[in-house]
Amino acid sequence: MRWITGLAALPFLVWLLSWGGPVWFAVVVAAVSVLGVHEAFRLLFPGTAHAGTGADPDAAALERPLRLLAYGAGPLLIYGAYRSPPLILVFLALNLMAAGCIIMSRFDGGKRALAPVFRQALAVLYVPGLLAHLVLIRNGDNGVVWIYMLLAVVFAGDIGALYTGTFLGKRKLCPSVSPKKTLEGAAGGLASNLVVGVLFKLAFLPGPPWVLSGIFFIVLGIAAQLGDLFESMLKRAAGVKDSGVIFPGHGGLLDRIDALLFAAPVGYLFKELVLQ
Repeated sequence: MRWITGLAALPFLVWLLSWGGPVWFAVVVAAVSVLGVHEAFRLLFPGTAHAGTGADPDAAALERPLRLLAYGAGPLLIYGAYRSPPLILVFLALNLMAAGCIIMSRFDGGKRALAPVFRQALAVLYVPGLLAHLVLIRNGDNGVVWIYMLLAVVFAGDIGALYTGTFLGKRKLCPSVSPKKTLEGAAGGLASNLVVGVLFKLAFLPGPPWVLSGIFFIVLGIAAQLGDLFESMLKRAAGVKDSGVIFPGHGGLLDRIDALLFAAPVGYLFKELVLQ
């Protein structure tokens, strides 16, 4: 289960956040972005050598150069977040331009030939584009504490949703995307987000107003659940059970960080614009 993997990674996360420094944090996030992009291509380019059946010949021919471009774009986005946030937009634009050039070099007039560039841009935006917000949070004021808070709240919501849904779940939340998720599980997850967020605020973040903080913990939990559902939708569309096999018996990297991907920009937004 996801929380077992999280506990196994906890010592490394504590070292990375408490003693690794901002440079090593950015390096690790960059490495995670490359692995995440690799799995995202498996989901967004089904039918190639990396996933499923029902191959799209145009997508299969373009997948390799677009994948290599995405591998390079990920660390550049993380570097932009570390060095200067406006560089994120620059690198996103350059990635789209380069992907467009790759498509144009092989464009045959068919309508389907345009789809791979949008899939590639989505992979880059979805994984390193969202992960970059973790670096932005880490490099800001009191950034280490905020990262710990973000991880604790998202992790608690995951566990709360799992066990509430397992024991009390009856009404389906979004059966076409994830048949096992329930409304009761979602409510239990949000309650866990709020409880852990309040405890963390009492211990480490006394400054932000209580009402806004409560709203933040709930919105963060909603974003995390949407991230989970979004990745489930990608897997269902690709016809695969897991995003990858990097964690034997537990799925891929995206299966572990899907909630965090959507939570990270929400955390950054509240930290910089709402709660400060």
